[in-house]
Amino acid sequence: MRKIKAVIFDMDGVLIDAKDWHYEALNKALKPFGMGISRYDHLVTYDGLPTRKKLKMLSLEQGLPNKLHNFINDLKQKYTMEMAYTRCKPAFYHEYALSKLHNEGYRLVVCSNSVRKSVETMVTKANLIQYLDFYLSNQDISKPKPDPEMYIAAIERLGLGPDECLIVEDNEKGIKAALSSGAHLLQVNDVEDVNYVNIMNRIHEIEDGTDVEYINAHRSEVNVF
Repeated sequence: MRKIKAVIFDMDGVLIDAKDWHYEALNKALKPFGMGISRYDHLVTYDGLPTRKKLKMLSLEQGLPNKLHNFINDLKQKYTMEMAYTRCKPAFYHEYALSKLHNEGYRLVVCSNSVRKSVETMVTKANLIQYLDFYLSNQDISKPKPDPEMYIAAIERLGLGPDECLIVEDNEKGIKAALSSGAHLLQVNDVEDVNYVNIMNRIHEIEDGTDVEYINAHRSEVNVF
């Protein structure tokens, strides 16, 4: 019987309802230069990517000068941190889920395409950092999601096999990274889906071998970048 020993969480849209914060912060930083990302493009193309990757794409698509990347990135991170300090707060269902999983002996990790300072601030403000073994940011790896490097690195650091890990993800890029790592997946639509009951139901499916339909539904997404 397969035994899940660790649960690895994405952060934005999974543990922290912060996807709009990144969208708002980047557009605020781009506005003085007459540029921006539409809501449609954010959801379809940019969501889940690191800011520097988004800026490279904007240079190709909208002619954003490369020399502005560092300035806009720093400004965007400043705006994001302001939003984190004012908007980020504990959610009972997340605190309950992670505290109970932690007490039951599961290893818990966060893997996010955000910068390290954002990850640290948000999981601290959400009162979740105390339950985590560690967290990884886009500064801890060379290739962010949808590449599986971050998840592979986390699994190796845990000293576990992919089959012993469950990854909780919400967007296409993160799902591709999770599946390509070889780990199991729990796909959620929003932060409220990330609760103890849903996590344990998925773990029981995996351990009981009753998750064939779940695997087949996502099979086509593996190794697609």
